[in-house]
Amino acid sequence: MDGVKKNFGFGYMRLPMVNGEVDVNETNKMVDAFIENGFNYFDTAHGYLDGKSEKALKTCLTDRYERNQYILTNKLTDVYFKKEEEIRPLFEQQLEACGVEYFDYYLMHSQGAENFEHFKKCRAYETAFALKEEGKIKHVGISFHDTAEVLEQILTEYPQVEVVQIQFNYVDYDDPAVQSRKCYEVCRKFGKPVIVMEPVKGGNLVNLPETAKTVLEELHGGSPASYAIRFAAGFEGIEMVLSGMSNYGQMADNISYMKDFKPLSEKEMEAVNKVQEIFRSMHLIPCTSCRYCTAGCPKQIAIPDLFAVMNMKQIYHDWNADYYYDIHTSGSKPKASDCIKCGKCEKICPQHLQIRDLLADVANEFETK
Repeated sequence: MDGVKKNFGFGYMRLPMVNGEVDVNETNKMVDAFIENGFNYFDTAHGYLDGKSEKALKTCLTDRYERNQYILTNKLTDVYFKKEEEIRPLFEQQLEACGVEYFDYYLMHSQGAENFEHFKKCRAYETAFALKEEGKIKHVGISFHDTAEVLEQILTEYPQVEVVQIQFNYVDYDDPAVQSRKCYEVCRKFGKPVIVMEPVKGGNLVNLPETAKTVLEELHGGSPASYAIRFAAGFEGIEMVLSGMSNYGQMADNISYMKDFKPLSEKEMEAVNKVQEIFRSMHLIPCTSCRYCTAGCPKQIAIPDLFAVMNMKQIYHDWNADYYYDIHTSGSKPKASDCIKCGKCEKICPQHLQIRDLLADVANEFETK
């Protein structure tokens, strides 16, 4: 990946927020620290933070730094275009929102068997390749959430794809649904550089169960996040590991071990393997809190928050989870039982979760007292 100085990227999906708006001062501090330490890769998408991510990127990055000081990735998301003619206006809108004249990387977003057909029908890949010829995109890639078989199909049909972004972390590595390892192996087979998303699985590998936390603490080394991110960054062909940081403390921690990156030692890898086993034994809901599901929910159910509470109950077995469920569903806020089972959430979920059934489980756990 030309021009990229380090293998650590700033994901603009989980920025610090205050009263529903991006905390510009905190984000400025994070951007400054990131760049001052030699990192320069930023990743956003049109729908992140309900459209606030691109605007915050302009305010905190592109308005404050010269264009040659950063690498910028954006994405084409299926919900924002219904036909080929709508792609270019959307793309121009993204350029304007971000305050740039070109994107270094432009990814076909969240590709899978179902929406790949939509992208093909609308000639989205062909449009992106044309925009590259025009100099408005430097590199065309995909972000991917499906089976290795589907990834192989896409890379076979579109060999011009230059980079693949996949979900890759130590819990999902051999997960039969996510297939991190198998997807990684397909990328290697086709010679495609890999960008990693969700290395800490939406915070799940930071806020660990006590038994898992103890395993890592016995190493007397770094933070839980450090082991997760270093695990992902240590594989051959991994060009970039993204971290969606939501405060300056997380940024400082990540910089501390990625500035002078070292792969996991044998002892550290053994500890990570133990944590893998602990997670497998707990049967937690593998939600990464990407919040794609909430935007289209007709009942506006805070699905990721309710799943997080369900996992909290599974991990700690105490009154805390019930307390937080009440907070998330108090007043006019919808409950899990308000789900009308329309299925819109399941169509867009990158983890392919059976959300309707899981919400029924949540309702049964917290609403039948």
